[in-house]
Amino acid sequence: MAAAAARARAVTSCRHGVHGNGGFFKTLPTSQEQPTSVACTTQATPSPPRWPFSVAGNRVICRKGGSFISYSYHRSCRRFTSDRPSPPAGDGSRFVDVGGNHSVNACKEQTRATVDEVCRVLDGSPWGPDAERLLSEIHGKPSQEVIFGVLKRQKDLNFALKYFRWVEKITAEPHRVEAYNSVLMILAVTRKYDCLEKLLEEMSILGYGLSNNVCIELVKSFIKSGRLRGAVDSIQMLRKFKFRPAFSAYTTLIGALANAREPDLALTMFHQMQELGYEVNIQLFTTMVRVFAREGRLDAALSLLEEMKSNSFEADLVLYNVCIDCFGKVGKVDMAWKFFHELKAQGLRPDDVSYTSMIGVLWKANRLSEAVGLFEEMEQDRKVPCAFAYNTMIMGYGSAGLFSDAYKLLDRLREKGCIPSVVAYNSILTCLGRKGKVDEALNLFEEMKKDAEPNLSTYNIIIDILCTSGKIEAAYQIQETMENAGLFPNVLTVNIMVDRLCKSQKLDEAWKIFEGISQKGCTPDAVTYCSLIDGLGRRGKVDEAYRLFERMLDAGHNPNAVVYTSLIRNFFRHDRKEDGHKIFKVMNRRGCLPDLILLNTYMDCAFKAGEVEKGRSIFEDIRAHGFSPDARSYSILIHGLTKAGHARETYKLFYDMKEQGCVLDTLAYNAVIDGFCKAGKVDKAYQLLEEMKVQGHPPTVVTYGSVIDGLAKIDRLDEGYMLFEEAKSHGIVLNVVVYSNLIDGFGKVGRIDEAYLIMEEMMQKGITPNVYTWNCLIDALVKAEEISEALVCLQSMKEMKCAPNTYTYSILINGLCRVQKYNKAFVFWQEMQKQGLVPSVVTYTTMISGLAKVGNVTEANRLFEKFKASGGIPDSVSFNALIEGMSNANRAMDAYRIFEETRLRGCKLSAKTCIVLLDSLHKAECLEQAAIVGAVLREMAKSQHAARSL
Repeated sequence: MAAAAARARAVTSCRHGVHGNGGFFKTLPTSQEQPTSVACTTQATPSPPRWPFSVAGNRVICRKGGSFISYSYHRSCRRFTSDRPSPPAGDGSRFVDVGGNHSVNACKEQTRATVDEVCRVLDGSPWGPDAERLLSEIHGKPSQEVIFGVLKRQKDLNFALKYFRWVEKITAEPHRVEAYNSVLMILAVTRKYDCLEKLLEEMSILGYGLSNNVCIELVKSFIKSGRLRGAVDSIQMLRKFKFRPAFSAYTTLIGALANAREPDLALTMFHQMQELGYEVNIQLFTTMVRVFAREGRLDAALSLLEEMKSNSFEADLVLYNVCIDCFGKVGKVDMAWKFFHELKAQGLRPDDVSYTSMIGVLWKANRLSEAVGLFEEMEQDRKVPCAFAYNTMIMGYGSAGLFSDAYKLLDRLREKGCIPSVVAYNSILTCLGRKGKVDEALNLFEEMKKDAEPNLSTYNIIIDILCTSGKIEAAYQIQETMENAGLFPNVLTVNIMVDRLCKSQKLDEAWKIFEGISQKGCTPDAVTYCSLIDGLGRRGKVDEAYRLFERMLDAGHNPNAVVYTSLIRNFFRHDRKEDGHKIFKVMNRRGCLPDLILLNTYMDCAFKAGEVEKGRSIFEDIRAHGFSPDARSYSILIHGLTKAGHARETYKLFYDMKEQGCVLDTLAYNAVIDGFCKAGKVDKAYQLLEEMKVQGHPPTVVTYGSVIDGLAKIDRLDEGYMLFEEAKSHGIVLNVVVYSNLIDGFGKVGRIDEAYLIMEEMMQKGITPNVYTWNCLIDALVKAEEISEALVCLQSMKEMKCAPNTYTYSILINGLCRVQKYNKAFVFWQEMQKQGLVPSVVTYTTMISGLAKVGNVTEANRLFEKFKASGGIPDSVSFNALIEGMSNANRAMDAYRIFEETRLRGCKLSAKTCIVLLDSLHKAECLEQAAIVGAVLREMAKSQHAARSL
């Protein structure tokens, strides 16, 4: 009992020595030093020292009552261990061992109890003076063990930091490195990074090192929260404060960047590792090659392979497989073949992945015979077939439409003792669906049940096939069969049905499925909302689409760029451009980043809405959003500017596109060719047409139509006709626009017979002339003064249910007035009014002039006033014709009134008009007005004389 009491007194003395003064830990080494050990002995002494403890060499002596406890302070460990010297003989002193297991356990229990009390305070009350007071009562100056224990158990960064700073304040000493690492670990787990930089700065000033585990956890924390840029910035921040990021932190981040398709950032981290002296391995090179090759940046991938060889790394089978797969997927089939053969040349044996990847690359490149040869090579001397290779080959046959060969592979599997898997059947079903072989797919679906039980993917494929072909009821029956088999529709099933129903314009059915999705045990995802929003928008129900968009937000989904693209496009398409602009602003406000497809769509909508400058601005914003304009971007810009009358800019934009490395597709070629033709650079357009053929892009009807129209407009009709015949010889079905352009071209140069022949051929091919076609022919006839033929064409036009438009009537009225058939022209004027057509300025002018010339000045004046009342601005021809008509009708003062109005408007008066008016005013004895007109005539004569002198 006495020994136990002494042991307890010794432990109590230890605690007083630790907590009472706090000076003991000032002498402890930092975490970067080796741990220490202290031996503890108790000995009687007649007189205690003056202070509670003293330091002598590597010993610390504490007083408790009449006893002194001596601690040996060793720099080999941090534990306090008992120093057990042999007592002198006959001393009578008693030694109490407090360094044994019992005293250590007691210390640990006391520390644990203190940590529990502190955590209860932190968890139970908000931080403030009361909390600080309670903590002070628990411990004045906490030990490092208590601090570490408290911080390790904290889950709230705010409380951990408050405690961390409070301890720092009351001890007036900096924390140890373990405390900083503990706080940083909490920061990483809670993903609250506001104080990260400050904590790292403090650690750097104190000369502390960052734990590898903390470094890795920090990077993982950023990655898990989807903040890859933040992870990169945290690595840069560590380097800024002279910390060396852990090797695993780099590899983890590079892997995440590769998965997120951020090759440039991954390469930066890769090179940074090498700068810090880390030895990169073959696995890292494989990751880097994969990310660049997958993005189509083959030069960078090949450069990495060269760097790997220069570092004396030998490519392994995994790297070769990656190269085969990635280079093949971006269309570099020959490069993939090269890697496959190089693999064997290096003494490596292709495995199942090598063969399967290469076979897939070959059939996707339409090199099926080579894929079959490689498959047979793989099968040689092979007892157990590779299921993956068979499935890939089956998909290849199915994609090529060779279903009999696909079925033979299924039989071959059975002959080798293998049952075809559900994946093999799903591959064939997918291909049958793409080829529209619905009945064959349904038959195979029934047959496959002998070998493999259909899974959820199988049912989804069948439902997709049936919905695409419009067999909605059959799709519902398959869904019921699926449920009876114990498989319930997932969100993919719902998405397939909603999307296909929307595309087949069965919105009510799609909406019914959407509303009933919760009863099927699943929740609509962003794809479900996107399909229905787009379907509603395409049908013109843009307000309903927007309400569904708001419902999507309320459900907690974050709309992606696809949803915003659909809303913008459909609002613009239905003449709601202001709402389209608002959607783009909403997207920016919600922090959704646009993709290139959205920006291209938005630009296209702006140009089609006539907002040319807005379209230009969006094109410039593409770079501001971190993208490079692609061929589609330039195509939209050139097409929009051409339609707005800025075709001359095509030349510069075309060469900008070439400098940017854009590969022109058919759409881009068509836009550029049309722009050149509209700008009068037909020869350049002709060159591009030939280049287009060489580059493997067959010209379309749009291509030929643009060049033919360009040639027709500059009177190179024979070349245009030759191109017309070339297009037909290549099997291109020419449309009404191409025929109309040729008719217009021949008509304008007076080659009426050839224009008629083109029209006849057009109708024989079953192409119905539109109003533009008829207008071209009627205009040609009117200009040739074949008015009777023009009127016959008008009658034929009406018989073919093609309603004349304003331009049709304007052509006829102008032609009739030209041959002085004013009354007939007035008949067409009245007919035009009955049809509700608004006459153009030219038509008004022609009709007013015609009526005035035949003396019907009352009707001419009425039309004149009506024209002005409707906002029309009369030209000089109208004024002169009306003045002459009224003068000839002896309405001199009315003519003079029009004369004054003409001068006020700044319109030019002809000398003939003034002479006719002057004569009429003299006859009416309006001498004052005649004097004014005479003065105007004299001024006109002086001006003409001066002009001739010059």
